[in-house]
Amino acid sequence: MRVTTKSLALTLGALMAVAACAPSTGTADGTTTAGAASPASEAAAEPIDVGIITSTTGPLAAYGETYLAGFEAGLDYATDGTGAVDGHELNITILDDGGDTDRAVGQARDLIGQGYTILGGTAASGIALSLAEQAEQNKILYISGPAAADALTGVNAHTFRSGRQSLQDVATAGTFIDPAGKKVLVFAQDNAFGQGNLAAVQGVLGAQGAEVTSVMVPEDVTEFTPFAAQVRGGAPDMVFVAWAGATSGAMWQALDQQGVLDDITVVTGLGDSTTFGAYGAATQKIDFLNHYFPGAADNAVNTAMVEHIEAAGKTPDLFSPDGFVAAQMIVHAIEEAGGADDVDALVGALEGWTFDGPKGSYTIRASDHALIQPMFQARLVDDGGTWVPELVGQVDGEDVAPPEAP
Repeated sequence: MRVTTKSLALTLGALMAVAACAPSTGTADGTTTAGAASPASEAAAEPIDVGIITSTTGPLAAYGETYLAGFEAGLDYATDGTGAVDGHELNITILDDGGDTDRAVGQARDLIGQGYTILGGTAASGIALSLAEQAEQNKILYISGPAAADALTGVNAHTFRSGRQSLQDVATAGTFIDPAGKKVLVFAQDNAFGQGNLAAVQGVLGAQGAEVTSVMVPEDVTEFTPFAAQVRGGAPDMVFVAWAGATSGAMWQALDQQGVLDDITVVTGLGDSTTFGAYGAATQKIDFLNHYFPGAADNAVNTAMVEHIEAAGKTPDLFSPDGFVAAQMIVHAIEEAGGADDVDALVGALEGWTFDGPKGSYTIRASDHALIQPMFQARLVDDGGTWVPELVGQVDGEDVAPPEAP
């Protein structure tokens, strides 16, 4: 294994804890490249550079770290522990976007200028949309990470996703009620993620006969009582909450204090494990749709991912599958294309591909690159004073597949 670093500002050894794994991480202005040593018989094959741009600092740092832990596990799984594809050593460069779009775009341009034809990552929807634009302009393959914006699906021929999208969240939320004739209010942050969820609710539940309204909250707000009062005053039948980040606890407390949770069906996505205790008294009043938690799926791929992440001293979490699947997609594309030089071949290799991943069966829809996948219903239960997720049910991927992008 070869590792080189430049301007490294954080200790990054944890991601490399399992010796067979190829990637390592970097920080805001740092770069780390790594690749597993190839057998002598493979020495003649040219290495392939892959760039991963995601947050390891900033408001979505926890999501980025979880994605990277999954990516490491997925690369180990997809390459049988070699870190190489058909003799091509994979050199993974991981950069921290810090949640800043301009920074991420600059990093992407720099990597593309060095000849990278494969980029992946980012948890922020706004950043992912900008990276998708770079992929189209420069004709490279881009596989977004946890970013859920629906606009990424079908945005261009060069962009794919390794996670779910907001329409899949909303369609899963719709399995909790019959939306016809109901008033559904979207309570969300006023950013790309929140606006994407609002559009998804309008498109999915609105199409099923719901009257959709919204209360959108600026990202810099820290006092949520007035907004919670607006929600209560709207007298909805159901509130769909789309929220991410460190203010979740204060937001839920405000909703509970304003009585929103007492007699209104409230549905939200179950976040990462750090949020399980953030709902406070609201915990047992909420219905949770779920993208992933370790106990949600029961299959060999999920077991392999969980075991690898835990062996590295980390905890599998909400966005672990997004990193794992990104690695599967990258390895498959390179295998089928015979390298990374022919981007059209990389794209073609992924279109229509059906494969087994941590959540079960996945299919990349050829027409718009939507990633069809199972979703889950969950609840939080008290386990000795700690809130833990419990599976309520699995929703088939085709049942919550997003409409095809035009």
